[in-house]
Formats: sequence, structure tokens, C-alpha cells
Amino acid sequence: MIAGRAKWWRSLRAVLLLLGAALVIIAFAGPQYGSRTRVLRKRGIDIVIALDFSKSMLARDVHPSRIKRAKGELERLLADLDGDRVGLVAFAGDAMAFPMTVDYSAVRLFLRDLGPMDMPVGGTAIGKALIASKRLIESSNESRSDEGNPDRRSKVVILLTDGEDHEGDPIAAAEELQTTGIKVYAVGIGSGSGEPIPSYTADGTLIGHMKDANGRLIMTALSAENEDTLEEIASITGGEYVRAEEGTVGVTEIRAELAKLQASERKARRVTVHENRFALALLPGFLFIVLEAILPEAWIVRRRRRKT
Repeated sequence: MIAGRAKWWRSLRAVLLLLGAALVIIAFAGPQYGSRTRVLRKRGIDIVIALDFSKSMLARDVHPSRIKRAKGELERLLADLDGDRVGLVAFAGDAMAFPMTVDYSAVRLFLRDLGPMDMPVGGTAIGKALIASKRLIESSNESRSDEGNPDRRSKVVILLTDGEDHEGDPIAAAEELQTTGIKVYAVGIGSGSGEPIPSYTADGTLIGHMKDANGRLIMTALSAENEDTLEEIASITGGEYVRAEEGTVGVTEIRAELAKLQASERKARRVTVHENRFALALLPGFLFIVLEAILPEAWIVRRRRRKT
């Protein structure tokens, strides 16, 4: 009789183990049943500020200087943002990037502390700045996709420069951005007549103006050719070009365009979400497995009690 009961207990254990394993496998397959309507609200856009830190940005044809006016306008832009991710690309002859963030105070600190004298490579490379901006946005989107949150928010580069590109191919770079849906809003800073470039010591003391090897003043201007390049960059990517006027650097006009994108991104939309039902299989499955592990102990205890 005891042998018969032992066989019955072993059969029960086998059934429980099989049922438990089957239910756990079903649960991990992700069964879905039923659906519901969910309202999704997207927050903000991705903005990369590509700011020219070449020495020509020290020119003072825009008061108090091209670079200081640009920084001031960007600080006002940051004050208007809410929920938008912002990255910064500082460029001269090369480009360096500050990661995308919603911590605008960190972006402000980076802007305030960096100047043209801090750039390791002189010159102006707009093409490199655009490619660095593209990579910055893409790396941010990849990290969100890895977390299971594919990101389709609007992507914008705000390019502020005097347009004097000395190397690379900014038009080819713009075409690369266009293929990934990144719009470039370009702001040309400076006068068309030309302005000498101030020269400073390491501690920021003005000591005159920059000169070439022949002792002549180096002049910088937002030429018609430079403007044509910036206009083409904006046109290729679906953005806009704005020329800086005295007292502003054109960021005010760009803010209006950003507001349109922000309004579109934040518009609510309804989606149908299928309900996951894995818990209905997972919980019973684990329960059966636990019972299977407990039952042998119950059988041994019962046998010992009968012997005593």
C-alpha cells in the first residue's frame, strides 16, 4: 500500500513539474489578450547648438562681440525651453561635443566657461561641426532605443557662425544630416564690410588686433559667399537661414520655428495597446514548481510518522 502511494506521489510530482514548466514557457512567450486605448504625449525635441568658437568670433562688429552676443542669445533660448534635450558642439578647426541633456544649467556652465582661446585647433570647420552634431543626436537616440524606447522626436541643429569655413565640405555634411531628418537652422553673425580680430593675452587682456605674416590686419566678414553657404545648408536640411542684425543674432526668429516643432511634438495622440497577460501563466507555473519541490518532504514526513 505504501509503495502504491509512493508511486502516486511521484506521478503527481511529475505532472506538477510538467505543468509548471509549460506555464512558465508560455509566460515567457509574452501572451497578449485584449486591448485598450492609451493617450500618448510626447515631450520636447532634440536640439544641438553648434557654436563657432574660432578666433574670428572675437570680432566686435556685433556688440559686445560676436561670441558674447551669441552666448547671451543662447542663454535666453535655454530659459524658454521645457523638456527639450539639448547638446552643445563647440567648434573651430575641430569640434568637441557636450552630451544631450535636459539639465540646462550644465549647458549654461559649459557655454560660459569656454572661449575661442580654449580651442585646441584654430580655423573654422563647419562640416565637422555638423557631423559631430549628427553623431551626438544619433548616440542619444541609440541609448534610448537600447532601453526599449525608440525615439522619433524632431531633431534640430542651431548653427551659429560667421561662416568663414576654411576646410572640409559643409554642403556634403548637410546632405548627411538631411538623410536622417535633422534640420539645420543657421545664423550668420557679423558684418559684410569686415572687422579686425582682437588679440588677447591668456588672462583676457586686450593687446591689439591679429595680423598676418606681413604685418597687415586680419579682417573677418560675413561675406555674400559665406551667407550663400549657410543658406544652402539650411535649405538642404529643411531649416532656415537668419542673418544677425545689430542687437541680436537671429535666435529670436529661430525660437518661433522651434515653438512650432515643440507644439507638434507635444500634441496628444491615441494608440491601441495590447494587454500583456504573461502573469496569468507565470504565477500558476511557479506555484506548481514550488508544490512539486515541497511534496517529497510531505511524503517522507508521513512515512516517518507511520513507522513511529
